[in-house]
Amino acid sequence: MNVVGLILGGGAGTRLQPLTRERSKPAVPVAGKFRLVDIPISNCINSGIRNIFLLTQYNSVSLHQHIAATYRFDQFSGGHVRVLAAEQTPDSDVWFQGTADAVRRSMRYFKDDRPDLVVILSGDQLYRMNVQEVIDTHLKSGAEITVSTTPVDREAARSLGIMQVNDQGQVVQFVEKPAENAVLDGLAVNDRQDAFLASMGIYVFNMDVLCSLLEQNNQTDFGKHIIPEAIHSHRVFSHVFEGYWEDIGTIRSFWAANLALTEPVPRFSFYDTDQLIYTRMRYLPPSKVNSCELVQSLISDGCILSGERIWRSVVGLRSIVGEGSVVEESILMGADFYEQNFESYTSEIALGIGKNCTIRKAILDKNVRIGDGVFITPEGKPSEVDEDLFCIRDGIVVIPKNTVIPDGTHI
Repeated sequence: MNVVGLILGGGAGTRLQPLTRERSKPAVPVAGKFRLVDIPISNCINSGIRNIFLLTQYNSVSLHQHIAATYRFDQFSGGHVRVLAAEQTPDSDVWFQGTADAVRRSMRYFKDDRPDLVVILSGDQLYRMNVQEVIDTHLKSGAEITVSTTPVDREAARSLGIMQVNDQGQVVQFVEKPAENAVLDGLAVNDRQDAFLASMGIYVFNMDVLCSLLEQNNQTDFGKHIIPEAIHSHRVFSHVFEGYWEDIGTIRSFWAANLALTEPVPRFSFYDTDQLIYTRMRYLPPSKVNSCELVQSLISDGCILSGERIWRSVVGLRSIVGEGSVVEESILMGADFYEQNFESYTSEIALGIGKNCTIRKAILDKNVRIGDGVFITPEGKPSEVDEDLFCIRDGIVVIPKNTVIPDGTHI
């Protein structure tokens, strides 16, 4: 079978603000040295899918740069990761209006690969999947559309698309974000009131079926429109995925998913050598620890750590932590560069975290400058706050990219 992968990377990611203020959601750093988009691309490559298209729209420059610098297939093995950006054409002069609309308007490009099957994936989820298993389910069941689903509890089901399947695995009902208990009761798996099958936003389509659905239907979204209508006219089946899957939709879920990687045996591991997660190769020096107690933390390349303690935290590329500073349950995204000539910069505060600082339950975006004696914590503050130098989302303090925090500031 000739298979192409389509990764949807054009969403605005408003719930991840301010991390998506200057970048698209799939370009948000994760685990210190990766980007969210590396997850679905790596899953495709590890599953033998080497013709991959990435559909982009909002704040896409950094995402395009990452793709261009990372995914280069040689002329002998073949394959590509090709960016399809929203564009004006004689037929349309507006932005992508949704996931289905993005695929519809990009179809003429991946049609050239003459695929038998099209795999559609989201660009903002954390999971490891052998996509070939979903394709096998699709072929064995004789499905025209296969939807990857994962078991979730009742609370999580309220914010996801929930499916009901028959004994053969065919989808017979689809409800987007069911809020009422009466509706949820009717969607429970095998009459268990605490288990539901949620759509992962990962689909396998027969190419001819995808073309006909999108040409005959001008609706804009797969989850809200295309899939719910297709179950009445096409063979739509479920592939149940039992592994780790996290939809990175909010600041709290992003923070929690990153910190979960610091566990002694995390549910999602970047250390699986059989299914590597690929990212940009950087020629950075090893991290240097001058004097710092490191406990249950991820330390990326090129860091210089002179603090007192870093506990249960993710430390990104080129991070600098000054003497006497404490970092707890936080994400440091690091920096894009080193300061070679400090006098040439307008700020009097050096890149990174200064001396004698305390950082708790915070996300420090890239290239932030934290002065000496700064104290940052969400404790005793409202769960939602917006200020010039910081914001609080879901009880997590976020310092936006390139922000300068003066000496002695208490947040």
